[in-house]
Amino acid sequence: MIEALGGFPEKTPLRPQVVGKEQRDGYRIEKLIYESRPNHHVTATLYLPDGKGPFPGCLMPIGHSINGKAADYIQRGSILLAKNGIAVLTYDPIGQGERRQLLNDLNKAAIPSSTNEHTLIGVGALLVGQGTATYRIWDGIRSLDYLCSRPEIDAKRIGCTGCSGGGTLTSYLMALDDRIYCAAPSCYITSLERLFATLGPQDAEQNITGQVALGIEHADYLLMRAPRPTLLATATQDFFDIQGSWTTFREATQIYGILGHSERVSLVEYDTKHGYPKPQREAVTRWMMRWLLGKDEPIVEPKFSIAKDADLQCTRSGQVLDELKGKSAFQISMEYEKKHAKEREARLAKQSPEETLKDIRRVIGVPDRIAAAKLRPVGKEIHEAGKLRFRKYVFETEEGILVPALHFLTQRPQPFNLVLHVDGRGMAADTGPGSLIDRQIEVGNEVLAIDVRGFGETAPAPLPAKPGYFGVDFRNSYLALHLNRPLLGQRVYDVLSVMAYLQGEQTTFARSVYLWGIHAGGPVALHAGVLDARFKGVVTNHSILSWADVVRSPITLNQLTNVVPGALRYYDLPDLAALMAPRYMTVQEPVSPTLERVNQAALEEAYARAAKVYANHAGKLGLYAEVAK
Repeated sequence: MIEALGGFPEKTPLRPQVVGKEQRDGYRIEKLIYESRPNHHVTATLYLPDGKGPFPGCLMPIGHSINGKAADYIQRGSILLAKNGIAVLTYDPIGQGERRQLLNDLNKAAIPSSTNEHTLIGVGALLVGQGTATYRIWDGIRSLDYLCSRPEIDAKRIGCTGCSGGGTLTSYLMALDDRIYCAAPSCYITSLERLFATLGPQDAEQNITGQVALGIEHADYLLMRAPRPTLLATATQDFFDIQGSWTTFREATQIYGILGHSERVSLVEYDTKHGYPKPQREAVTRWMMRWLLGKDEPIVEPKFSIAKDADLQCTRSGQVLDELKGKSAFQISMEYEKKHAKEREARLAKQSPEETLKDIRRVIGVPDRIAAAKLRPVGKEIHEAGKLRFRKYVFETEEGILVPALHFLTQRPQPFNLVLHVDGRGMAADTGPGSLIDRQIEVGNEVLAIDVRGFGETAPAPLPAKPGYFGVDFRNSYLALHLNRPLLGQRVYDVLSVMAYLQGEQTTFARSVYLWGIHAGGPVALHAGVLDARFKGVVTNHSILSWADVVRSPITLNQLTNVVPGALRYYDLPDLAALMAPRYMTVQEPVSPTLERVNQAALEEAYARAAKVYANHAGKLGLYAEVAK
């Protein structure tokens, strides 16, 4: 699991600051700031019971409440534990409370909603082999370090509980950190099988690269910590499916029973919706008291007041980045990118192209050998649309994977070439007068436009008029990452399978094949062109300039669809162009991560290494920030 997360950094000084104290009824609070990484600040609240201690301690990660540690349920859960003799440390996650990771000119959140911010962080983090889950788990581990360092805390009696997104983090932390003796994740644990069949994948930290491929089910979070005491707090009407919760619980009871401690795992279910209501807080407190204090007695949450959001602020401005000018999660990913860029340059300089191609296949999940697609004609007639004449086909590239195709015909008796056309907007998106397809037909080429999985007719939903942060294939992208088969790699597979058909003995298609990738099809075409030398050339149009640009841009539009976890350790998109040399290669109208046109200087800078390789091979690399004729 740690490998899937990309590993953790070395521990560095926490540099804690107590920035406020207040005595309350039966407990006291301290407001804290510490550094989970150098200059990466965490804002937190410590609830201490009255008395001398040492007290058991409990870490309470937070769900997706925009006000973070000041959320009503967080305060009530923390106060109830503190009033019953258990200290609680709760802290703002990145993207919430005082830890928004991107601020506008008014020092307000530049990205609406915490889940959007988490997932935008994840887009860049995945490319450098990390993840939002990695960053958030590390915050939790370092928060445990701080909690255990306090003299008032008995570091041998540590618990962890949280709800929703806090339940996610509780599940991760209780599996990965052996200091957590007693755990109670709330409104999260189900099973991946039921999660994917109902709600589907959620935001970035709830998706770990290769989790399904590695066989890590929700029950395995309990297996990794068995037989330490674990309570599953669930809600009958939760969108985290209750059937999956019971399936996981049954598996956990078997594990704990085999280990001789069936009494250490339990499940409570209340007929409520998603949340951390009073009955759950009471059940969790009783569970913590049983295993951390040796007391097993009914708990009733009394009425008590909670603090206003402003009263729990650790900074004057309300945002730690504004006040302390520290490092954001986006900047952490950028630092990884810089490190990988130097290592990547050295690796590419010394290893052979064959070794690089092997790396590419591995990270995108494409096998060495791909069977030719099976062709299914759709009718026999030739269709017409304006001046265009075409036939309809469907290719089956894998069992059950159908790739629609339009074969646009030229008037010439013998077409010059066949252009295999992959457009992220769909195979019929660019067919008007003067379009790329129209121009190819006019010069005597044929065009085979295909909708690889997730494009056009195979997309899960129509493309919106205005691009969003993550695209219509948000869930498919994460499902693919769970399988260690990135969606980009699956699309490359489709192209290579169709190409294998085109080069077969039975094909009736034209001679030399060129590959065009448009919009989100650009990275697909680059990869496929490199991996199959039978393509005579590759053209990309209106495609992303580089993955490094994506990491350097906190706000990106529709880039999750082409994310390949850890790719920047081995290559960037312009490095693929270098591997094309000396075959025909043209880059037209590349775009930024926000889909804006980049200028000629930026294009030439990104492709400088590729241009040098082409010059050494006496080849021609076309780089055009504007439309090339």
